[in-house]
Amino acid sequence: MSQIIISDQSIAISEIFGPTIQGEGALVGVPTVFVRTGGCDFRCSWCDTLYAVEPRFKADWAPMSAAAVMAEVQRLSGGQPLLVTLSGGNPALQPLSELITRGQDQGYTFAIETQGSKAQPWFALLDHLTLSPKPPSAKMSFNAARFADCLEAAGPHTQVSLKLVIADEADYQWAREFAADYPGLPLTLQPCNPAPAMPEQPELETDLADLNARLRWLVDKVTADRWFNARVLPQLHVLIWNNERGV
Repeated sequence: MSQIIISDQSIAISEIFGPTIQGEGALVGVPTVFVRTGGCDFRCSWCDTLYAVEPRFKADWAPMSAAAVMAEVQRLSGGQPLLVTLSGGNPALQPLSELITRGQDQGYTFAIETQGSKAQPWFALLDHLTLSPKPPSAKMSFNAARFADCLEAAGPHTQVSLKLVIADEADYQWAREFAADYPGLPLTLQPCNPAPAMPEQPELETDLADLNARLRWLVDKVTADRWFNARVLPQLHVLIWNNERGV
Protein backbone atom coordinates (compact mmCIF):
# COMPACT_ATOMS: atom_id res chain seq x y z
CA MET A 1 0.00 0.00 0.00
CA SER A 2 1.18 3.53 -0.75
CA GLN A 3 1.64 6.04 2.03
CA ILE A 4 -1.20 8.57 2.20
CA ILE A 5 0.06 12.13 1.93
CA ILE A 6 -1.66 14.20 4.60
CA SER A 7 -2.33 17.79 3.58
CA ASP A 8 -4.49 20.66 4.79
CA GLN A 9 -4.93 21.93 1.23
CA SER A 10 -8.50 21.96 -0.06
CA ILE A 11 -9.51 21.04 -3.58
CA ALA A 12 -11.84 23.32 -5.57
CA ILE A 13 -14.65 21.01 -6.67
CA SER A 14 -17.15 21.93 -9.36
CA GLU A 15 -19.03 18.62 -9.27
CA ILE A 16 -18.69 14.94 -8.42
CA PHE A 17 -20.98 12.52 -10.24
CA GLY A 18 -21.42 8.95 -11.41
CA PRO A 19 -21.12 6.13 -11.85
CA THR A 20 -21.29 6.82 -15.55
CA ILE A 21 -18.96 6.04 -18.44
CA GLN A 22 -15.90 7.87 -19.67
CA GLY A 23 -17.06 9.60 -22.82
CA GLU A 24 -13.73 10.59 -24.40
CA GLY A 25 -10.25 9.43 -25.27
CA ALA A 26 -8.43 6.17 -24.71
CA LEU A 27 -10.76 5.03 -21.89
CA VAL A 28 -14.04 5.74 -23.68
CA GLY A 29 -16.84 3.52 -22.42
CA VAL A 30 -15.13 2.56 -19.14
CA PRO A 31 -17.36 2.92 -16.05
CA THR A 32 -16.15 5.81 -13.88
CA VAL A 33 -16.93 8.40 -11.23
CA PHE A 34 -16.06 11.95 -12.27
CA VAL A 35 -14.37 14.44 -9.96
CA ARG A 36 -14.53 17.77 -11.78
CA THR A 37 -12.37 20.50 -10.30
CA GLY A 38 -12.93 24.23 -10.69
CA GLY A 39 -10.48 26.64 -12.26
CA CYS A 40 -8.42 26.68 -15.43
CA ASP A 41 -5.44 28.50 -16.90
CA PHE A 42 -6.94 28.34 -20.41
CA ARG A 43 -9.99 29.96 -22.03
CA CYS A 44 -10.59 27.84 -25.11
CA SER A 45 -12.96 29.36 -27.64
CA TRP A 46 -15.15 26.23 -27.74
CA CYS A 47 -14.86 25.13 -24.09
CA ASP A 48 -17.85 22.94 -23.15
CA THR A 49 -17.38 23.18 -19.36
CA LEU A 50 -17.20 26.94 -18.78
CA TYR A 51 -19.03 26.47 -15.47
CA ALA A 52 -15.84 24.78 -14.19
CA VAL A 53 -13.51 27.34 -15.78
CA GLU A 54 -14.59 30.94 -15.43
CA PRO A 55 -14.10 32.80 -12.11
CA ARG A 56 -17.70 34.12 -12.23
CA PHE A 57 -18.80 30.59 -11.30
CA LYS A 58 -16.34 30.30 -8.41
CA ALA A 59 -19.14 30.65 -5.86
CA ASP A 60 -20.51 27.35 -7.14
CA TRP A 61 -17.25 25.50 -6.46
CA ALA A 62 -16.89 23.81 -3.07
CA PRO A 63 -13.55 23.66 -1.23
CA MET A 64 -13.25 20.02 -0.16
CA SER A 65 -10.61 17.95 1.57
CA ALA A 66 -9.22 14.86 -0.12
CA ALA A 67 -10.94 12.72 2.50
CA ALA A 68 -14.32 14.35 1.79
CA VAL A 69 -13.93 13.93 -1.96
CA MET A 70 -12.99 10.28 -1.54
CA ALA A 71 -15.94 9.70 0.78
CA GLU A 72 -18.30 11.01 -1.91
CA VAL A 73 -16.62 8.84 -4.56
CA GLN A 74 -17.10 5.80 -2.31
CA ARG A 75 -20.75 6.68 -1.72
CA LEU A 76 -21.45 7.01 -5.43
CA SER A 77 -19.62 3.79 -6.30
CA GLY A 78 -21.23 1.83 -3.50
CA GLY A 79 -17.80 1.19 -2.06
CA GLN A 80 -16.78 -0.83 -5.12
CA PRO A 81 -13.44 0.35 -6.53
CA LEU A 82 -13.56 1.61 -10.09
CA LEU A 83 -11.98 4.26 -12.27
CA VAL A 84 -11.98 7.83 -10.94
CA THR A 85 -11.69 10.46 -13.67
CA LEU A 86 -10.15 13.77 -12.60
CA SER A 87 -11.39 16.51 -14.88
CA GLY A 88 -11.98 20.25 -15.00
CA GLY A 89 -11.29 23.02 -15.81
CA ASN A 90 -7.70 22.01 -15.49
CA PRO A 91 -7.32 19.51 -12.63
CA ALA A 92 -3.54 19.90 -12.82
CA LEU A 93 -3.96 23.19 -10.92
CA GLN A 94 -5.26 21.36 -7.84
CA PRO A 95 -3.45 19.53 -4.97
CA LEU A 96 -4.55 15.99 -5.80
CA SER A 97 -1.78 13.76 -4.47
CA GLU A 98 -3.58 12.87 -1.23
CA LEU A 99 -6.82 12.09 -3.06
CA ILE A 100 -5.03 9.77 -5.47
CA THR A 101 -3.11 7.90 -2.78
CA ARG A 102 -6.19 7.56 -0.57
CA GLY A 103 -8.19 6.15 -3.45
CA GLN A 104 -5.49 3.81 -4.69
CA ASP A 105 -5.07 2.41 -1.19
CA GLN A 106 -8.74 1.43 -1.44
CA GLY A 107 -8.39 -0.17 -4.87
CA TYR A 108 -9.52 2.71 -7.10
CA THR A 109 -7.62 3.70 -10.24
CA PHE A 110 -7.16 7.30 -11.35
CA ALA A 111 -7.18 8.99 -14.74
CA ILE A 112 -6.76 12.65 -15.58
CA GLU A 113 -7.17 14.79 -18.69
CA THR A 114 -5.19 18.02 -18.90
CA GLN A 115 -3.94 20.26 -21.67
CA GLY A 116 -0.31 19.80 -20.66
CA SER A 117 0.25 23.36 -19.46
CA LYS A 118 1.07 22.53 -15.82
CA ALA A 119 3.17 19.60 -14.63
CA GLN A 120 2.67 18.16 -11.16
CA PRO A 121 4.81 15.66 -9.20
CA TRP A 122 1.65 13.64 -8.50
CA PHE A 123 1.35 12.81 -12.21
CA ALA A 124 3.70 9.95 -11.30
CA LEU A 125 0.93 8.48 -9.10
CA LEU A 126 -1.66 8.36 -11.88
CA ASP A 127 -2.75 5.19 -13.63
CA HIS A 128 -3.76 7.10 -16.78
CA LEU A 129 -2.63 10.52 -18.02
CA THR A 130 -4.40 11.97 -21.06
CA LEU A 131 -2.68 15.04 -22.51
CA SER A 132 -4.90 17.18 -24.70
CA PRO A 133 -2.98 20.18 -26.08
CA LYS A 134 -5.24 22.66 -27.81
CA PRO A 135 -5.32 23.20 -31.59
CA PRO A 136 -5.41 26.60 -33.35
CA SER A 137 -9.23 26.85 -33.21
CA ALA A 138 -9.06 27.03 -29.39
CA LYS A 139 -7.16 30.32 -29.69
CA MET A 140 -4.69 29.26 -26.98
CA SER A 141 -0.93 29.02 -27.41
CA PHE A 142 0.98 25.76 -27.04
CA ASN A 143 4.05 25.72 -24.78
CA ALA A 144 6.34 22.86 -25.81
CA ALA A 145 8.54 23.12 -22.71
CA ARG A 146 5.58 22.83 -20.34
CA PHE A 147 4.18 19.94 -22.33
CA ALA A 148 7.54 18.18 -22.10
CA ASP A 149 7.51 18.73 -18.33
CA CYS A 150 4.14 16.98 -18.13
CA LEU A 151 5.47 13.99 -20.04
CA GLU A 152 8.52 13.88 -17.79
CA ALA A 153 6.36 13.98 -14.67
CA ALA A 154 4.48 10.80 -15.58
CA GLY A 155 5.49 7.73 -13.61
CA PRO A 156 6.86 4.48 -15.07
CA HIS A 157 3.50 2.75 -14.55
CA THR A 158 1.40 5.66 -15.85
CA GLN A 159 -0.30 5.02 -19.19
CA VAL A 160 0.06 8.22 -21.22
CA SER A 161 -2.05 9.04 -24.27
CA LEU A 162 -2.87 12.01 -26.52
CA LYS A 163 -6.33 13.37 -27.29
CA LEU A 164 -6.58 16.09 -29.94
CA VAL A 165 -9.79 18.01 -30.68
CA ILE A 166 -10.35 18.83 -34.36
CA ALA A 167 -12.63 21.68 -35.45
CA ASP A 168 -11.44 22.35 -38.99
CA GLU A 169 -8.79 21.74 -41.63
CA ALA A 170 -6.20 23.91 -39.85
CA ASP A 171 -6.65 21.87 -36.66
CA TYR A 172 -6.30 18.64 -38.61
CA GLN A 173 -3.03 19.68 -40.24
CA TRP A 174 -1.73 20.94 -36.88
CA ALA A 175 -2.63 17.60 -35.28
CA ARG A 176 -0.74 15.64 -37.95
CA GLU A 177 2.39 17.70 -37.37
CA PHE A 178 2.06 17.59 -33.60
CA ALA A 179 1.43 13.84 -33.35
CA ALA A 180 4.44 13.13 -35.57
CA ASP A 181 6.65 14.36 -32.72
CA TYR A 182 5.16 11.76 -30.32
CA PRO A 183 4.88 8.53 -32.37
CA GLY A 184 4.99 6.30 -29.30
CA LEU A 185 1.87 7.73 -27.65
CA PRO A 186 -1.61 6.32 -28.31
CA LEU A 187 -3.59 8.97 -30.19
CA THR A 188 -7.30 9.83 -30.23
CA LEU A 189 -8.80 12.41 -32.57
CA GLN A 190 -12.15 13.91 -31.55
CA PRO A 191 -14.45 16.24 -33.51
CA CYS A 192 -15.11 19.55 -31.81
CA ASN A 193 -18.39 20.07 -29.96
CA PRO A 194 -19.10 23.77 -30.58
CA ALA A 195 -21.94 24.20 -28.08
CA PRO A 196 -20.71 25.24 -24.60
CA ALA A 197 -22.52 23.98 -21.50
CA MET A 198 -23.58 27.07 -19.54
CA PRO A 199 -25.69 27.26 -16.36
CA GLU A 200 -27.64 30.24 -17.72
CA GLN A 201 -28.46 28.34 -20.94
CA PRO A 202 -29.44 24.82 -19.83
CA GLU A 203 -31.57 24.45 -22.96
CA LEU A 204 -28.57 24.89 -25.26
CA GLU A 205 -28.05 21.57 -26.99
CA THR A 206 -25.51 20.31 -29.45
CA ASP A 207 -26.68 19.94 -33.03
CA LEU A 208 -26.13 16.19 -33.24
CA ALA A 209 -26.52 16.14 -37.02
CA ASP A 210 -23.74 18.72 -37.28
CA LEU A 211 -21.59 16.81 -34.79
CA ASN A 212 -22.02 13.58 -36.74
CA ALA A 213 -21.15 15.40 -39.95
CA ARG A 214 -17.94 16.59 -38.26
CA LEU A 215 -17.21 13.03 -37.19
CA ARG A 216 -17.74 11.67 -40.71
CA TRP A 217 -15.51 14.41 -42.13
CA LEU A 218 -12.76 13.48 -39.68
CA VAL A 219 -13.07 9.77 -40.48
CA ASP A 220 -12.83 10.55 -44.19
CA LYS A 221 -9.70 12.67 -43.62
CA VAL A 222 -7.95 10.01 -41.55
CA THR A 223 -8.74 7.13 -43.90
CA ALA A 224 -7.86 9.12 -47.03
CA ASP A 225 -4.51 10.05 -45.49
CA ARG A 226 -3.89 6.47 -44.29
CA TRP A 227 -3.31 7.91 -40.80
CA PHE A 228 -3.98 4.52 -39.29
CA ASN A 229 -2.24 4.99 -35.95
CA ALA A 230 -4.94 7.50 -34.97
CA ARG A 231 -8.20 6.44 -33.34
CA VAL A 232 -11.23 8.58 -34.27
CA LEU A 233 -13.86 8.79 -31.53
CA PRO A 234 -16.83 11.03 -30.74
CA GLN A 235 -17.70 12.43 -27.34
CA LEU A 236 -19.80 9.39 -26.50
CA HIS A 237 -21.59 11.07 -23.60
CA VAL A 238 -22.75 13.90 -25.91
CA LEU A 239 -24.26 11.40 -28.34
CA ILE A 240 -26.10 9.72 -25.46
CA TRP A 241 -27.09 12.68 -23.24
CA ASN A 242 -26.32 15.75 -25.37
CA ASN A 243 -24.92 18.50 -23.07
CA GLU A 244 -26.72 17.33 -19.92
CA ARG A 245 -24.55 17.68 -16.82
CA GLY A 246 -23.90 15.03 -14.20
CA VAL A 247 -23.87 12.03 -16.52
